[in-house]
Amino acid sequence: MAEPGSEHDPAPLGPRQWPAWLGIGAAALLARLPWPLQRGMGRLLGRFLQLLLRDRRHVAARNIALCFPELDAAAQARLLDRSFSELGIGLFEFARAWWGSVAPQRRGLRVEGLEHLHAAQAGGRGVIVVSGHFTTLEIAARLMCAYAPLAGMYRPHDQAAMEWAVRRGRLRYASHMFTREELRPALKHLKQGGLLWFAPDQDTRRGESVFAPFFGLPAHSLTSTHQLARLSGAAVIAFAHERRDDGGYTLRLSPAFEDFPSKDASADTARVMAAIEAMVRTVPAQYLWIHRRFKRQPDGRGKLYE
Repeated sequence: MAEPGSEHDPAPLGPRQWPAWLGIGAAALLARLPWPLQRGMGRLLGRFLQLLLRDRRHVAARNIALCFPELDAAAQARLLDRSFSELGIGLFEFARAWWGSVAPQRRGLRVEGLEHLHAAQAGGRGVIVVSGHFTTLEIAARLMCAYAPLAGMYRPHDQAAMEWAVRRGRLRYASHMFTREELRPALKHLKQGGLLWFAPDQDTRRGESVFAPFFGLPAHSLTSTHQLARLSGAAVIAFAHERRDDGGYTLRLSPAFEDFPSKDASADTARVMAAIEAMVRTVPAQYLWIHRRFKRQPDGRGKLYE
């Protein structure tokens, strides 16, 4: 019998899942198109989404204005346009990471800082690999798994067929996949010296959170990194990834955080958010600006997107 949540679970094939399977099949076919064609189609898709998703366009524009007040209106508009183009390319990368070949992405790949990961693993210690929600998130995870056996922590899809297909796709390269509710298995993995990748930079309703500075603004942020490190004894390193203008990719691991975790969950979470902010400032167009990062504020009003 297959273990719950394993890659051997039977596929959900009921009639209610058929529309999702059609979409998954189309995405799997698109994942096999030549990479130069996908990049061009991705830019066009991004422009289309910018016109179609008016609410998300507003959210992205507001986030950019809040985070980069030093830019004038024209520069903010250019960053908004570029972010949607990068988002469109990223959607093709997601499909390719799950169901296609990443041989084109390996050409020109630069991997920096593996020595920091190896140092953090000294003595069989587990390592928490922290990143942010960038459009390169999925392709970078698959590329890095050729150098380090990453496990992932994620929020499951609500649609059963999509959850099954994406989880199965991720398990082609990740060593394990844990949902956010599977805390005990994730901790066991870390205590056994495993690597666990996740991105704690979105505002979610579940999990212990604090307000931590992000681009100078209070952002409701999960304390997961502090809690996982405290309970498992794992080291924490930052993982940055970039889609370069020359068509290649750069994956960059930083030295492990010193004196982490401390006794202060808020201070530790602020350090993690500062590391992610530094990543965003390096490649601002590749960050997922369409998320309402500042929807909850300490005063409880949360009207920044009205």
